[in-house]
Amino acid sequence: MTENNPTEAPKKKISLQEAMRQQLENKKNQASAGKRNVNADHSTKKMKSQQTKKPSNTRRKMGV
Repeated sequence: MTENNPTEAPKKKISLQEAMRQQLENKKNQASAGKRNVNADHSTKKMKSQQTKKPSNTRRKMGV
């Protein structure tokens, strides 16, 4: 029970900077994996109105 398994690697001491870098990398990987699943459902874009906005005549009327 108390003996170490040879397949289990001993944990190395890492700096705080390296630990934060690993956590940030894991967080980015999880976020990108989550975004892929969300975008799969909404692969088509939302329809937009094709009517063009009527230009304002105020400049023409005021003579500017």
